[in-house]
Amino acid sequence: MMPERRRAVTRAEDSTVRIAGPSAGPTFTRAVLEVAGAVLTWPVLGPAGFPAAEIHDVGQAQQWLWAVYGEPVATAVDAVASGAPAAEPTLPERPSSLAEAAARLALGHWVARWWPTSHLDGIPAPEPDLLGLELAALTYECQQLLDESGELEGSELLQEHLVALGPLIRWRQSAAPPRRLDRVLRLIDDAADNAGLDGEALRRLRSALERDDHEPTATPLDLADIFVRRQEFALAAGSPRTATRRVIARGSGTNDWCRCPPGFVDAAEDAVSWSVYALGAARRIEVEVVADVAAPVGGVHLVAEVHVDGGHPNRVPLARRDDVWTGRADLDIPASTAPSVEVGILLPGFDPGPGTDDRAAREAVRALARHRLGVAAAPHDSGAAHPDPFLAEIAAAAAVEEDF
Repeated sequence: MMPERRRAVTRAEDSTVRIAGPSAGPTFTRAVLEVAGAVLTWPVLGPAGFPAAEIHDVGQAQQWLWAVYGEPVATAVDAVASGAPAAEPTLPERPSSLAEAAARLALGHWVARWWPTSHLDGIPAPEPDLLGLELAALTYECQQLLDESGELEGSELLQEHLVALGPLIRWRQSAAPPRRLDRVLRLIDDAADNAGLDGEALRRLRSALERDDHEPTATPLDLADIFVRRQEFALAAGSPRTATRRVIARGSGTNDWCRCPPGFVDAAEDAVSWSVYALGAARRIEVEVVADVAAPVGGVHLVAEVHVDGGHPNRVPLARRDDVWTGRADLDIPASTAPSVEVGILLPGFDPGPGTDDRAAREAVRALARHRLGVAAAPHDSGAAHPDPFLAEIAAAAAVEEDF
């Protein structure tokens, strides 16, 4: 086994140079960041540390390799790319400030994509405009890592989520602003200036920062009031039952997070339920899926993939009704049979196909989210032993008691 501070640098058959990193599990347990010439990956469920890397353009990557991994690794990457044998250079004792900012940016993108928002589990969604602004600030902080498309993404994030800037300025002037908030606002100001952006909200920010307008008010802000709510829905009742049908099987389906986009389905393990009914000699399945906050657009519909007794899948279209996706279909099941049924959900065109179901990993991600919300709800001076939560997590934690 390699010593902890040594990393294997190897070259694949397709000329990609890889820097080994901590092992990662399913897709939803990895924080990924696309940078100039490479993709960096950190495990979400373990210490961030130094990432794994897949480098497809060593020339581009040399602009940041030394700053993230240190000179020995940068030199080894260049040598291995030129045909030298694989190497095991030594890492620095601790990540640089750029490496730490990159890890945080990757984690922020993970929160935007994989946060296990669930009304059923009591895990609120981080406020998306707050998260977007902090990601824009982190993108600017990590600009040494990025190519032009990455820098453009940061500018687009800033413009898309400017609606949260006014509340952030108010939060800065409150009795107990988060310790990271001032730095985020200054990075936003620098990013906007670098992109040539202007507007009333940005002018107010610049004015406040120039005056160092940081005199706290006497009363703490109610974060649940100043930030937009996305959680205001109540669980609807299931579809009406008729007296003429008989339940012959029911259960919970598989909620594989990788098979549909974020925001469509509540992330709880039991968000998918199904029942098979006998209607005389006929057999019908009804599927219900607890919805999340994202509304379908342009005729987009989820489907349920139903396997009966291990046979070919039947796809059942699901329609959004209030806070539930529902659908039904007739099944070809002999009247004398007690069926074995498996149900999963997916979005056609998005679905990468069924993977290895990893309930334990999903539970670990839920535990991580609850831990981060707990840290976010702690006093703002709780100490350096805890990682700084994202501003969006602090706002979400403030809304937990009222919303959930």
